[in-house]
Amino acid sequence: MSGLLGVRQLLLWGCACLWLPSLVWGALVISRDHVAVKKRSTNDGKVALYSVTVDCTVTSRFAHTVMTSKALNKASAAQEIFFEVDLPKTAFITNFSMEIDGQEYVGEVKEKEKAKKQYEKAVSSGQTAGLVKVSGRKMEKFSVSVNIASQSNVSFILTYEELLQRKLGQYEILTRVKPKQPVQEFQIVANIFEPQGIAYVDAQANFLSNDLLPLVEKTVTEKKAHISFSPTMDQQRKCPGCDETLIDGDFIIKYDVNRAKDLGDIQLVNGYFVHFFAPPDLPRVPKNVVFVIDRSGSMSGIKIRQTREALLAILQDLHEEDHFALIQFDDTISHWKESLTKATKENVAEAMVYVRSIRDIGGTNINDAVLRGVNMILQDRQEDRLPKGSVDMIILLTDGMPNSGEHFVVYTVNPEYPKIQENVREAIGGNMSLFCLGFGNSVDYVFLDVMSKQNKGLARRIYEASDATLQLQGFYDEVSSPLLSEVDLRYPDNAVDFLTTNHFSQLFNGSEIVVAGRLIDNNLDNFMVEVFGQGFEEDFLVQGQASALEWDVMYPDEEYIFGDFTERLWAYLTIQQLLELSKTGTPDEKTNATAKALDMSLRYSFVTPLTSMVVTKPDTEDGPENPLTC
Repeated sequence: MSGLLGVRQLLLWGCACLWLPSLVWGALVISRDHVAVKKRSTNDGKVALYSVTVDCTVTSRFAHTVMTSKALNKASAAQEIFFEVDLPKTAFITNFSMEIDGQEYVGEVKEKEKAKKQYEKAVSSGQTAGLVKVSGRKMEKFSVSVNIASQSNVSFILTYEELLQRKLGQYEILTRVKPKQPVQEFQIVANIFEPQGIAYVDAQANFLSNDLLPLVEKTVTEKKAHISFSPTMDQQRKCPGCDETLIDGDFIIKYDVNRAKDLGDIQLVNGYFVHFFAPPDLPRVPKNVVFVIDRSGSMSGIKIRQTREALLAILQDLHEEDHFALIQFDDTISHWKESLTKATKENVAEAMVYVRSIRDIGGTNINDAVLRGVNMILQDRQEDRLPKGSVDMIILLTDGMPNSGEHFVVYTVNPEYPKIQENVREAIGGNMSLFCLGFGNSVDYVFLDVMSKQNKGLARRIYEASDATLQLQGFYDEVSSPLLSEVDLRYPDNAVDFLTTNHFSQLFNGSEIVVAGRLIDNNLDNFMVEVFGQGFEEDFLVQGQASALEWDVMYPDEEYIFGDFTERLWAYLTIQQLLELSKTGTPDEKTNATAKALDMSLRYSFVTPLTSMVVTKPDTEDGPENPLTC
């Protein structure tokens, strides 16, 4: 009898909101995570997990990860075996397959609505369905179970891809490992190929003891790094002979690349190009920042205390050439001063006294509070009180939904708060950035996310935890040092098409701009690239000629380095940007962006919010002679 009993169809379903942890019902988004095998049976201890491997290949920031787990049902009866993996929210699953007693069942990406009927049919008939749900701050959890016959082997293979984002001067590869028991074969391997040259690599884990630390092997050459971690079963055990494992937590690889050219790094491979831009040694641009702080009753207790602590640290981090203002709001609005103030030591000290006095009180009038901050900056600009060439931004921190002011009138009509978003967008008029921090689980994160992206900013969820103060400070660190504004990356019109976004509102210290496109032909004799941006004292302008990389010369000993990575990187970036436009654009833009993102998701086999992955398997209850059915 086949090892797979009574299961025909498995559906991996994309979520309604890829980026937003509060609304995930699907979206197979990803990070380096691991496997847990569970069992539901009276035969406890009869499922043997004997192999867990994570194999990650990074080629110019584009990560391709394959996670494999193998188990044996040692019981005398069939058992349900679970495969669970935590994945980064910025990744797309590209394949999921199972191998049961030598027979492989491979997933197929389909349009979500077409797959929905198959999903509902499978669930209603008691068959297996894959699920994705929130799993912490950076992860979403993918889980699936399958009923395995006695003495049968099963292998689960999950593949996902993502473009690593540079934050605070480094890239991060995160693998969460929770095998629950010592494993005969346990291995994490990462190979990093960076033509720019590798500046440094660091590997760490929160479970590494003094005995395990030497097992992390790291080999770094000029353009390649190899990291591996492969403890034996005895080395995994918490104590000699016991079944508890030390391996439980996050294995993190951090690295950065060399940056020697102002133009950045341009790679032309197999008919596509990718341009990484993060020039070194640019002077920071002074900023003018208005902090808009929610003091409503829901902020009481630890949240308002952590907010005060974060603000006190942030104020001390301001540079003297910066200007700042403080606004606090509930259903009313109050401010420290009527205009922005230069961040001198004396002014910062006075502001810290004011911050210590912030107390929680009433409702949540986000509309009027943000508009007050916008008008404060605009008025100071009109009266020439702010330095020319400096960058304007508003940072909003709130933990709830608007229940006062503009929103209170329209809430029952449309819970999406379009009127507040419209008011803010019209007031800002593209003249400044809005960053939104959503504190806790009750915040309407979708509302904040759309509003920030409509105004050249971004949103971040702050989790209610003991380290919330550090989360707030960490976000501020990412945006506290603007280097350039209104950055344009320009390429020959007759040489490229299908270009990803090539205009960016800001470049912050420690971040990176990435643009990709398709080459019209392979004639690269005149592939001139120009980058323009507004600096503080002078504009930034650099030009240069790009040329194709000879990967076989650069890495002669490598048989396989994910050769089509530039095309898949371009597709990944294009889909991500289309998904964003489908949320923030005009009605026509939303419709067109959704259609294009769906088409590309299907073409490149990415599980996105618009697609699902279906794995079809046979029903073999009556014996192996039955034909395969879908």
